[in-house]
Amino acid sequence: MNIDKIEEILKNEPSFRRKQVQKIIFRDLIADWREATLLPKNLREELQKVSTLDIVAENFSSKDGLTIKARLDLEDGLLAEAVLMKHTDSRNTVCVSSQVGCPLGCLFCVTGSMGFKRNLNVSEILEQILLFARHLKKQNEKVTNIVFMGMGEPFLNWDNVKKSILIINNDQEGFGIGARKISVSTAGITEGIEKLTKEFPQINLAISLHAPDDKLRSELMPMNKKYPLKKIFQAVDDYIKKTNRKVMFEYVMLKDINDSEDQAKKLAEILKKPLYMANLIAYNPNGKFEPTPSEKIKKFKAILEKAGIFTTQRYRFGTDIEAACGQLAGGSSRITG
Repeated sequence: MNIDKIEEILKNEPSFRRKQVQKIIFRDLIADWREATLLPKNLREELQKVSTLDIVAENFSSKDGLTIKARLDLEDGLLAEAVLMKHTDSRNTVCVSSQVGCPLGCLFCVTGSMGFKRNLNVSEILEQILLFARHLKKQNEKVTNIVFMGMGEPFLNWDNVKKSILIINNDQEGFGIGARKISVSTAGITEGIEKLTKEFPQINLAISLHAPDDKLRSELMPMNKKYPLKKIFQAVDDYIKKTNRKVMFEYVMLKDINDSEDQAKKLAEILKKPLYMANLIAYNPNGKFEPTPSEKIKKFKAILEKAGIFTTQRYRFGTDIEAACGQLAGGSSRITG
């Protein structure tokens, strides 16, 4: 699908055609222009010539059936990965990628080890959701939540992510997913946090934290040298002041690296504000580190909770198909399920 080419064709059509076409793609979820009988036949043929609605992808399902990873073939031969997570409370969350690879190079993340290939365009971002929306439609279900937590740093591709969000959130011709059901996760690009605060104050913000101090964080996440914790927390506090919304701080648990009792106490100190939340993530092995044992995670969590920090622990979706946090690698990983 190529939204730019579709828009080019529609420039010569009456203004209402654009809304019709968007609804056909994102609400009716058709996969072939021949199904768009609302449109004149000659327009359907013209649209088919410039942009088919096919999405080429290879899918992998987890053993428990709750997770599907899709590996999308892009026009230039690169690959992007997205994940559908089916929750027991009927939520269907799509984890969306915004880049092929990532320029930030976080040591614990497979995507970061790929290096940066390029930004995904608007069509490529939306296709990830379309693919799963069509799949769920066959089961009389729909996508309910979107998280920009896949490959890449969303705020380093903000223009395309922003345009995508406008369509995701549009309840007339887009997917119709409410802003409060959309989350953007960042390693701490403060300019991006400021843009989100101004342009989408109802969208959820998550911060990939992973260390309780600048020294360790800079070792694990080189971008911390440019965006130290003080700078990030200033941007987060401004977001909270203007939106009155909670902010999730994600913390991947690395054995003997960031999981000591002292580090838990340090983390509790820097997260001691009413609308700060901690989300502990069991590390998904990719050969560089070892995961913190579950008993040690419980103790770490207990220290945070005793200090009054609202703390959750993320369910491990799709580890058997390498679809879990930090495992998306655009085809460079091995599928084991």
